[in-house]
Amino acid sequence: RQQYVGKLKFASLEASQGSKKLVVATEKNVVAALNSRSGEILWRHVDKGTPEGAIDAMLIHGQDAITVSNAGRILRSWETNIGGLNWEMSLDTGSFQVASLVGLQDVVKYVAVLKKAAISLHYLSNGHQKWVEHLPGSESTQYQLLYSHGTGVIHVLGIVPQSHLNVLTFSVEDGEITKQVIRVAAPWLKSLNGVCSVVGDAVLVCVDVDTHSLYVCSLETEQEMKQILLQSLDLEFADGFQPRILATQPNVISASRTQFFLQLSPSHFSLLQYKHGLLSHLRDFQQAALVSFATTGEKTVAAVLTCRSELKPGSSDGLHAGSTLEDSRKQESLTCSNQTYNINLYLVETGQRLLDTTITFNLEQSGAKPQQLYIQVFLKKDDSVGYRALVQTEDHMLMFLQQPGKVVWSREESLAEVVSLEMVDLPLTGAQAELEGEFGKKADGLLGMFLKRLSSQLILLQAWTAHLWKMFYDARKPRSQIKNEINIDNLARDEFNLQKMMVMVTASGKLFGIESSSGTILWKQYLRNVKLGSSFKLMVQRTTAHFPHPPQCTLLVKDKETKMSFLYVFNPIFGKRSQVAPPVLKRPILQTLLLPIMDQDYAKVLLLIDDEYKVTAFPATKNVLRQLEEIAHSIFFYLVDAEQGKLSGFRLKKDLTTEESWEVIIPTEVQRIVTVKGKRSNEHVHSQGRVMGDRSVLYKSLNPNLLAVVTESTDTHHERTFIGIYLIDGVTGRIIHSSVQKKAKGPVHIVHSENWVVYQYWNTKARRNEFTVLELYEGTEQYNATAFSSLDRPILPQVLQQSYIFPSAISAMEATITERGITSRHLLIGLPSGAILSLPKALLDPRRPEIPTEQSREENLIPYSPDVQIHAERFINYNQTISRMRGIYTAPSGLESTCLVVAYGLDIYQTRVYPSKQFDVLKDDYDYVLISSVLFGLVFATMITKRLAQVKLLNRAWR
Repeated sequence: RQQYVGKLKFASLEASQGSKKLVVATEKNVVAALNSRSGEILWRHVDKGTPEGAIDAMLIHGQDAITVSNAGRILRSWETNIGGLNWEMSLDTGSFQVASLVGLQDVVKYVAVLKKAAISLHYLSNGHQKWVEHLPGSESTQYQLLYSHGTGVIHVLGIVPQSHLNVLTFSVEDGEITKQVIRVAAPWLKSLNGVCSVVGDAVLVCVDVDTHSLYVCSLETEQEMKQILLQSLDLEFADGFQPRILATQPNVISASRTQFFLQLSPSHFSLLQYKHGLLSHLRDFQQAALVSFATTGEKTVAAVLTCRSELKPGSSDGLHAGSTLEDSRKQESLTCSNQTYNINLYLVETGQRLLDTTITFNLEQSGAKPQQLYIQVFLKKDDSVGYRALVQTEDHMLMFLQQPGKVVWSREESLAEVVSLEMVDLPLTGAQAELEGEFGKKADGLLGMFLKRLSSQLILLQAWTAHLWKMFYDARKPRSQIKNEINIDNLARDEFNLQKMMVMVTASGKLFGIESSSGTILWKQYLRNVKLGSSFKLMVQRTTAHFPHPPQCTLLVKDKETKMSFLYVFNPIFGKRSQVAPPVLKRPILQTLLLPIMDQDYAKVLLLIDDEYKVTAFPATKNVLRQLEEIAHSIFFYLVDAEQGKLSGFRLKKDLTTEESWEVIIPTEVQRIVTVKGKRSNEHVHSQGRVMGDRSVLYKSLNPNLLAVVTESTDTHHERTFIGIYLIDGVTGRIIHSSVQKKAKGPVHIVHSENWVVYQYWNTKARRNEFTVLELYEGTEQYNATAFSSLDRPILPQVLQQSYIFPSAISAMEATITERGITSRHLLIGLPSGAILSLPKALLDPRRPEIPTEQSREENLIPYSPDVQIHAERFINYNQTISRMRGIYTAPSGLESTCLVVAYGLDIYQTRVYPSKQFDVLKDDYDYVLISSVLFGLVFATMITKRLAQVKLLNRAWR
């Protein structure tokens, strides 16, 4: 199991050299502490996955972390050493704006929370509310900023867009407004966030792009804005860029620093100072990607991340500008040509660069840009400044760096959002491949074949001696020193094909190759041009079985907004982009189809159907097109339009055009299509039927073209809500079975396999989770035992149905799968608690009798009981729980008894399950000594008796 936290939203690095933890809050609604020496999770708290659990702010004071979540409704304090909850308070509703720690004299005692219409002050020690005050004029005024610096007052700044600013001053002691509301005219100001900041002793600095100037105003003494033109400092903004200000307040009980960063363009920052009414320019940073402030003791430094070579305009969007500067607008993106970056420290008072503080690092492997920068500064023994840096890149990778550029650790946080997954067999070893090659190619004549056999045998001998030598060498070492490191070079298939390559696609557009037995990331690839929210479909076109052709995977990426798609073809073992050029897709793709036909290089043919119902084949060689023409009459596909409630079937013509063959319309005003589930193409069915108690056979209805369509009512009232299920033949459009569960609602989880469908839903009347199972049978006689055709099925199958009560909600559900389908099937059910339950399919059998008869006992049918119990011994992951599980993937192994399982969500977990126990493997406690001694004894006894018999025969002959 591997655990993740997700993309960082807030992070705090303790400012001491010996500190061991980083406290982080993430976009996955997780609060966690990471070990700063190894990157491991020390503790982690996972909140709800919905917007209710979203963390809006995180403040750190000493050993406490204060978080505001659920749109400002919940205030929590965490003990950062062990992750315990100190206290939790629920706040009044209201749109959350900002939270801040508040100090009095020299002690930080309170935390202030600013909402749209009110401000409240809470004690840090227990969370109790000290006071709450309503903000005057909150209907028209947007209150967005909060500032205090230990003087016993809190300044709240509100803005009436394009009119004026309101400055309120509250007393910390009793919440009284101590000064009259100051109204400052600012007709050019639309918002305070990012545009304004407080520097020095409560001086508000705002930037205006139209007049190319800064405006300053002291919150305590002045009542109007003073304009300072930037031309006087020889600074100017980039066209169409919204400039931003980044200031720092190292301690809430003292004033902010008078220095601040002004961002003039995506890669241009200036360090300015406003002191005693004068604005001075300290330093210019031209090629800067990110900036950040950090403080240790009395020293405050500015960290600037720059590109070593020149920044060039790139093709992908969305570089966020700075550590605390979040810009939702897409900015002109900049790429660093050689992907090498420097971080330097500068003294804020003078803008002077500190010597020996450069960290250099390279992002060439991933090609992603840095997106966030967090700095941990400490004073060394000689009073010089040392620091470590935490960099988050746009592909959600975290890197913890120390001088002069050593990567202490890195974490791949994009794996907290796996969206697609496939398992690929590992390749053969060199020796095995050599043997394969010997039989796979026609050599020149007998002599050539003989020499080839000789050379391959020599290679095998060499490999065997190397293996023996390694075993002998390792036997002399202590076990702790033996390293079984897995890397791409020594990857090879094991005897029973239990180790596989897991190819994972994440929501950020990053691909991973992970070795299944150890969880080692062997390769990673970042697709830069993937936009957020894209959908992915991963298909294996060629496996490792076709040596010397490399395996090939194809990823279809579809943009959410433009609906346009592109194909990415790569080798799943090494992660390298394939030499094969995929077709350019000019139209949005609606459906993909992986056909069983192959080209001359053993790659399966992929059909792509666009929104004009035109078909593109990949690969599109002459051989493939000829094969397609021959089998076009038997290629059918379906399309689903959930918005219009339409399912339509198409057939392929010889000239690769399509024609509609059927259409089913489900009225959208009554119900909407939720899921359409077909059967898995790699599924094998071992038995054609079930032997009944009277020795007759009940034949399964095994229709490979069957689709299970789940619909949900649009009316959400608990009395009128329902769930519909339709079993539709994908070739003819014939509705084989339809049923409605009244007073039921989703989310619906469904598994469709062999001749059965299991789906789970929420019963609103009985207020419980229920399973319904459908099984399809042809009867005691088969219509056609040799071949199946959807076009020739006059008789509808018999449908058996039964429902069961399940005591828990469900996060994910999947059925086990094995190579030959002999092993009995189990349902793997992911529970919200993080456990995975392995439930025998026999428990969800619609033929379970209410009153057992002689025949049902003969058939080993369990008597019907509506409750399905959760037994702890059926959990396959014990204490290795998976937070926020999103899916379960199953794959067959080389052993018929064994099924490989991967569960993914916020964590990734891989294991093996044995639904029918390990019937094809000798047990661990198998007594080899006894069996071998008995065998040796028998052989020895045979030899002796043989000798005795010979002597006896000889003696008889002499008589």
